[in-house]
Amino acid sequence: MVFILILLCVYYSWATWKEQYPAGREAAAQVIGAAARELGERAPVLVVAHEGVEAGEFAAAAETALRDRGMDVVGVVLGDPQGLRGELERRAATGDAPAAIVATREAAEWRLMQVLSERFPAMAKVRIFSPQRYWWPDFLKRSNLLAIADRIVVIAVIAIGMTMVIITGGIDLSVGSLIALSAVVSTLLVSEVAGAKDATAAGMVLCCLAAVLACGLMGAFSGLMVTAFSIPPFIVTLAMMLIASGMAFILAGGQSIYQVPASIDWLGRGASLGGIPNTVLLMAVLYAGAHVLMTRTVLGRYIYAVGGNVEAARLSGVPVRRVILFVYAVCGLLAGVGGVVQASQLQSGAPTYGLMYELYVIAAVVVGGTSLAGGQGRILGTLIGAFIIAVIQNGMNLTGVESYTQKVVLGAVILGAVLLDMLKKRRSA
Repeated sequence: MVFILILLCVYYSWATWKEQYPAGREAAAQVIGAAARELGERAPVLVVAHEGVEAGEFAAAAETALRDRGMDVVGVVLGDPQGLRGELERRAATGDAPAAIVATREAAEWRLMQVLSERFPAMAKVRIFSPQRYWWPDFLKRSNLLAIADRIVVIAVIAIGMTMVIITGGIDLSVGSLIALSAVVSTLLVSEVAGAKDATAAGMVLCCLAAVLACGLMGAFSGLMVTAFSIPPFIVTLAMMLIASGMAFILAGGQSIYQVPASIDWLGRGASLGGIPNTVLLMAVLYAGAHVLMTRTVLGRYIYAVGGNVEAARLSGVPVRRVILFVYAVCGLLAGVGGVVQASQLQSGAPTYGLMYELYVIAAVVVGGTSLAGGQGRILGTLIGAFIIAVIQNGMNLTGVESYTQKVVLGAVILGAVLLDMLKKRRSA
């Protein structure tokens, strides 16, 4: 699976190889570095940027960097050519021409910038510095790679629990609805109990923990139905999927819940360590813990034993019922975590969250090499499977593949993974 992931990355890197221009702070660093090498200290510099968020970041970063290098920022023009024309006319009238203009690529391409010396002869010697092009794949941009990891977090986190459930020979179809239930419960508690937009960090944490615990109890109930009454997991979790979805709609009144503080996005949108999203750090910690559990503990061996042969495991002294109850509870808890993450990312809760997520989660597990027959699978394989799904989706988006076609491709990938699993079993038999 690692080889397949590498091949996909290589292919999409080739398919998205194109001319690039740095933007935002990266562009400012490149431009100011070039300007500093050619201009002396105290050189008067005019900063020009077009409209937009990244352009604003460029202007702010350029102004700060110029001042740090001892150069004199004589003005900042952020907007359109008309604004720049007014600034240049004023300076031409007073004879106060800058030594250089640092500009975003878009601003440097304005017609006025192209004919600067013709329109303003007094500025014939003004140097214009703008970002220089380079060649690099869109796929391998740092922002895109972080976006892939950030986008797959909810699915990957829940896939940990689903892997354990499938290894025991079960299935959990309720995880998508539990995402919605967790998001609704957490935001509803924040809105109604913790003070809504005035809620404290501690209050929000407690509300989110309550939502995760509620989903864990729902998962444990599914496990109880499977073990105590021998109801097929497919039927139990299908029923729980409907129950959880209905509860989410009832609690939310069929509406989205927005009465939460802006700081709730710390988990879903924040970054604490070297610019790495908090969600990615959370995913890494959970996968590390799950890997240790499944490979280094007695409980992990029990989970594999139950999936390999339930009766043999029972005769060997494995507490089969408790193991099954545990994996369903963990799956529910992690679905709750996924719901909290999604509520944090979207700064709201809604009963429509998590739609079809159970299929993507199961797909990640199966593509990662876990057998639907139980007894075989690896946590890290599931992580790779989740990234394979994410890379395929992201790559198709970057290459302009229509959403309908994407569904066909993903369906074919899942079917292919299941067929490979069946072929392995036939050969081993």
